[in-house]
Order: sequence, then structure tokens, then C-alpha cells
Amino acid sequence: MRTAARTLPTAVGRALAALGVLLVIGLLPWLTRTDPARTILHARYADREPTPGTLAAIRRETGLDAGPLHLLGDWAFGLLRGDFGTSWVSGQPVRPDVLSALGVSLTLMAASLAVALLVAAALGARTLLAGARGPGHKPPTARAGALGAVLAALPEFLLAAVLATVFAVRLGWFPAVGWGGAPGDALHAAVLPALAMGLPAGALLGRLLDDALPGAFAEDWVRTAAASGLPPARVARHALRRVLPPLLPQFGFVVVGLTGGAVTVETLFSIPGLGGTALSAALAQDLPVLQACVLLLLALGVAVGIAVRAVRRAALGPALDAGALPALRRPALPPSRTLTATALVSAALLAGVIAYGMTRDPLHVDTAARLAPPGAAHPLGTDALGRDVLARLGHGAARTALTSLAVAAATLVLGVALGVLTRWAEGLREVVNALPPVISGLVVAGIAGSGATGAAVAVTVVAWAPIAAHTAVLYEQERAAAHVEGAVALGADRGHLLRRHILPGVLPPVLRHALLRIPALALALASLGFLGLGTEPPAPEWGRMLSENMPYAERAPWAVLAPAAALAAVGVLAVAAGALTAGARTRRGGGSR
Repeated sequence: MRTAARTLPTAVGRALAALGVLLVIGLLPWLTRTDPARTILHARYADREPTPGTLAAIRRETGLDAGPLHLLGDWAFGLLRGDFGTSWVSGQPVRPDVLSALGVSLTLMAASLAVALLVAAALGARTLLAGARGPGHKPPTARAGALGAVLAALPEFLLAAVLATVFAVRLGWFPAVGWGGAPGDALHAAVLPALAMGLPAGALLGRLLDDALPGAFAEDWVRTAAASGLPPARVARHALRRVLPPLLPQFGFVVVGLTGGAVTVETLFSIPGLGGTALSAALAQDLPVLQACVLLLLALGVAVGIAVRAVRRAALGPALDAGALPALRRPALPPSRTLTATALVSAALLAGVIAYGMTRDPLHVDTAARLAPPGAAHPLGTDALGRDVLARLGHGAARTALTSLAVAAATLVLGVALGVLTRWAEGLREVVNALPPVISGLVVAGIAGSGATGAAVAVTVVAWAPIAAHTAVLYEQERAAAHVEGAVALGADRGHLLRRHILPGVLPPVLRHALLRIPALALALASLGFLGLGTEPPAPEWGRMLSENMPYAERAPWAVLAPAAALAAVGVLAVAAGALTAGARTRRGGGSR
């Protein structure tokens, strides 16, 4: 009975969330401001005149004239027979293409995940080894902060373009585009996109691991293990087992994100994956293909969520049920000198560049100075239209950095609020995480129009899920701790428990996590700008600067490196701010999270 009571809210939330997403996707032709019949006609026959008779024929053929409920009903009954429908554009069955795209995405996800795990292990290794030597040695600090921040803040599409230029075009070691038919060819083609996606994902996981390890090494069992002569390798293994269960949900989010969120990388390398297929279908208003892609992504997200929850329950279930799980208390350690110095330098340079750029005109076009290198007239050079890169970088800071901060604040509030709901919001988190930000951006742009506000809303819609998952696992551990059980026995109500016992232990690490997510939010906004779903031209925005100048990266690298360096600086500052908050003391026990 107890297991059923715990499972029912999750299952209900998952089913309602999945139904809501599929319903919105199914209603997309009626929610957007464009006529889907015109879009389908253009996708089929680019030069054919959109006469009323032709458009009416397309509506009859696709069932658009029957209304949304009829379309959704036919699609649902087809799923019961294993039929995903017929493409509105190609006229071919949807199932073979989307299943093939799923196989490609899973292969690419596996390769990217291997890269991410190696990067995360490398970033956390120094802290792990330092803590395993015992309390007599210098306490571990955030050793990999600066490097992890830079890696996490590098745009995936920029990494993909640089890797393709160097290792595919110049050296010829790997294919620049396409996906091989044989397994060996597919793995060979997956190397560069896997590096482009795995490096930032691994940096985020490594930073979260590096942030959690000092709390494990500060516990009493480490002193006992060292006094009893336990080998450092075993201490390190036990410390990993202590910190990994709370991080498992983040691992699940990364797995799903590497599958459905690789749209820009798939587009650059012409990889027929699920994310790129969904994007193409959404742009062409090919509803059956889009619905099938989203359904598979949702199924993958739910499956990963169930697996993560099962592994975590197997590792911590008895401790959680018995109320014997102590909360990790991260010691109040100063950030590493390298991270502090890097953050100070980054802040000074970024502030100087933005301030100086704000004094210049970002819209002035000088056709005689197209792709001009840095010089006295243009300190950071010009772009393909002859506009000053420094001016566009300065004026675009508010649209990128400040928007990222606003989205981070919104996701923090939503994540904490929905994370405390735990089981009722768990299914919703799994479903939302499976929805790529680009698809969310297309839906929001179709309903409200493209622009900076729409891009921010689209990112917020899906970006709260990792924060909520982190809040939920910490809330569950704090609620099962012995001191909370004692407070309940003394008659403390839910409000008192939240204010005095649970939230003081949950909020500090969640706040640091939210700060670590700022570069990812900036990159998500930049990705939407890169795909033309963010700020509309000619307004400057760092993501749009990258997309506009990417074709000229080899001739004018300064036009691409400037916004990329600014994004990396934002990442370093976010990680440094998170490290500074680690010294905040909680009200209980004088420790900090």
C-alpha cells in the first residue's frame, strides 16, 4: 500500500504532463499564426502557386479541415496498431524514418555520454584524491572550477564548427557531415559531434560532483576510516557512493538532453537524429512526424527517469525509509585561487568590453570594412555586414547575460516550488526534461511570435526541471534525517519544518546549482538565436552574433570568438559566485551545504 501510494502521484503527473504536451503539439497548426497548408505546399512544391483550390486540397488530404479532435483521435487509434501515421510532406509512413532517427540519436548519445563521463571524472579526480587522503591533509577545494566553467560555457555549435574545421576539413581525420551506414562508419562519424556535446555536459556534471565531494569528506566516517587504516582508494569509493545518489537525477537529465537537445549539432553535421528530425518537421508543419518524434522523446525521458529512480532507491531506500540518512554538510571552504583570479580577470575584462561597446553604434554598417580584422577603428573587428563587433557585443550583453540571469531566477523559484511537491511533480519533470528547448521555442514562437521574450519563456518552460529534481532529492533526504523526525515527534507543523529544518539545508546547494546553470541557460538562448528563434535582426544578441558569423569563422574568427569568449566569461563568473555562496553557514550545526 505504501509503495502504491508513492507511485500513484508520479504516474498521474507523468500521464497528465505527457498528454498535455502531445495535445499542444497536436493543436500546433491551430495555435500558430501561419497557415499550415501554405507551409506544407511550400515544403512539397517550392514554386507552386498557393491558390485557394490547391490549399483546400491539401487541407482535405491532411485532415486539417476535419479539426484538431479528429486528427488527434485518428493518430491515437493508429498508435494502438503501431502506426505513427503518414508524413504530410513526403507522403511516406512515419514509423521507419523516426525509428531510424532514434537509433542514430541513441548512438550519438552513447558516444557523447562516454565523453561526458570522462570529463566529469577528470574534473572531480583532484578533489576526490585530496579528500581520500584523510582529514590530516589540506581540505579539498573547487580545484577544477575555472576549467569546468569555461568548458560548460562553450557553445556546442561553436565547438562543433571548430572541431569540424580543424579535424574534418583541415586534417581529414573524420567526416565533416553525414552519418555512415555501417556501424563502424557511424561510430567514426560520431566522434566530433560527441566531443562537441560531451565536453559541456561533462563539465556540468564534473562541477556538480566537485561541489558535493567536500561535504562527504567532512563527515565523521572519514576520520574513523582514516584512523582505522582504511586505504584511500576505499575511502574515495565510499565517498562517491555517498554523493552519487543525489546527483543521479542530473545524470538522467544529461542523458535525455544529449538525445533530444542535440538539434544544433545535428544540423551542423547533417546527422539524421531525432532532434533534427523534430525540428525539420516543426518548421515544415509536418504534424505526424513531429508528434512521433516528441512521443519517442517523452518515452525516453520517462524510461530514464524510472531507471534513475530505481537505482537511487536501491542505493538509499533503506536509509530514506528509516530516517537514518544524514544530510551532507559542505565545509565552508574558500574558492580556489585559480578560480578567484580567473573570475576577477573575466569580470574586469567583460565589464570593460561591455562599457566601451555601449558607447559605440551597433547598427552602423560600413560596407567598405566587411570582415575587417581588429584595429584602431574597430578593436574587435567587424562582422560580415561591416558592423562593429565590439559595439554589438556591448549592446547585446543585456539581451544575453541579463536575460540569462532573469531566466535563472525564474527557474530557481519554479524549481524549488515544484521540487518540494516531490512525487506529484516527478512525472512532470521527466516529461518536461524530454522536450528539447528548440521544440519548446518553436511552439512558443508559433503562438506568441519569435523574439527575446518568447525565447526566454521557451527556455524557462523546460529549464526548471533540473533544479526541481535536485530540490526533490535533497528535500527527500532532509525530510528523512533524524533531526527532522525528532522535530515531528515534538509537534512541529509542516511550515515550521520547511522554514527551520528542511529549506536551510536544501537552498544553498540548489542555489549553487542554479548559478552553475546560468551558462547553460545562456547557451540555450544562444541556440534559439542561432536557429533564428530568438532576438530578431538587426538587434545585437550573442547567440545571433554566433549564427550570423559562423559561415565566416575561418576568414574572420574574431567575429565568432568575441561572443564565445563573453559566454565563457559569464560561465566563470557564475561558477565563482556559486563557490562564494558555499561559505554561507546554515542555522544548524554551524555547517554549510
